Amino acid sequence: MNALLDDLLWRGLIAHSTDLDSLGEHLDAGPVKFYVGFDPTAPSLHFGNLVQLLFARRLQEAGHRPYLLVGGATGQIGDPKESGERAMNPKEVVAGWVERIRAQASRFVSFDGANAATMVNNLDWTAGMSVIDFLRDVGKHFPVNRMLARDVVARRLEAGISYTEFSYVLLQSMDFRELHRRHGVTLQHGGSDQWGNITAGVELIRRSDQGKVHALATPLLTKADGTKFGKTESGTVWLDPELTSAYAFHQFFLNAEDAKVVDYLKVFSFRSREEIEALEKATEDEPHKRLAQRALADDVTDIVHGVAERQAVVAAAGALFGKGELRDLSPSVLEGVMREVKAADVRLPIPLADAFLVAGIVESKAAARRAVLEGGAYVNNEKVGDPEMVLDREHLLADRFIVLRRGRRTAGGVRVNP
Repeated sequence: MNALLDDLLWRGLIAHSTDLDSLGEHLDAGPVKFYVGFDPTAPSLHFGNLVQLLFARRLQEAGHRPYLLVGGATGQIGDPKESGERAMNPKEVVAGWVERIRAQASRFVSFDGANAATMVNNLDWTAGMSVIDFLRDVGKHFPVNRMLARDVVARRLEAGISYTEFSYVLLQSMDFRELHRRHGVTLQHGGSDQWGNITAGVELIRRSDQGKVHALATPLLTKADGTKFGKTESGTVWLDPELTSAYAFHQFFLNAEDAKVVDYLKVFSFRSREEIEALEKATEDEPHKRLAQRALADDVTDIVHGVAERQAVVAAAGALFGKGELRDLSPSVLEGVMREVKAADVRLPIPLADAFLVAGIVESKAAARRAVLEGGAYVNNEKVGDPEMVLDREHLLADRFIVLRRGRRTAGGVRVNP
């Protein structure tokens, strides 16, 4: 078995493949040119895309050459969803998202050296293609009965599916063929939910060009109960810090379940097998220390947001519960912390009891006063002794926030809008 494939299998990163033995030989004879695509259906890449970006990095670090495709064409249509027809975004919006995603994706692979990465946009080869050419050159190779048998299409038939979404598979398949023709790309990878589209591209190249190419798909990550992994209470985990703060991003991975944290480390961390197995044993022997969760959160945040930002959010997490100086936190980090604790908007001055109540720290003003009298109320980590205290501008951090805490574990905050 090829050493790279052996590592990918150990990490649980291969759910489907066209022919692993043949691919292993192909990789050994490399370097291989491979690609992965991202449709601009939102202004940012998200947690699920990160699996593919790091998969691409692993292939590149093994000596192979990545092509990162942003779907300026396919993003205007959208892959069929089981839940129903997608809303089409305006072309100018999609174009703006293409540029944002190109910039994001480019941070995860290297554009230097003999196997430097290349960014491509499928609008480059679809924009000038006529309908007649598309139907003759691409559509001719797609039996409708096979297209109807695709799982997502079959499930949508009763409720209805537009021809636009039905034909999406043709466009993605053409991407693989164009990259194969233009650049010699011979491997595509993606999520297992894309396996039908990926193998359709393999088949198109075989039918139209008599070429042999390869494909891999990663599994969809799940929680211990089998449900999808990758959402927070507030929604998608984005890679853009304006949409998901670095603090919230780190906390998300820090809260990974003991039963699944080692699986996530294998996918998202570049630690060695020996390091991960040591963390697995530590989780079994001393789960309360959460060493694997800390390693996971630190590693992924380092990759996405940088070491300095990760250090800042770790410091912020400590400061929030009295283990650091809140006033040393940068406004952006403090903003992320306050967003995560769902800081309430208030006007100053405001009685402390009212602030505790709207921040969700206590159930009543009486409970807030009781917390003060019992010595368990804090404002910006300073113990409060007066239950009638009033908060004003002198208590603000970064001119906007006040951190409130009851005891050692219940923290919240209030925000004053400019």
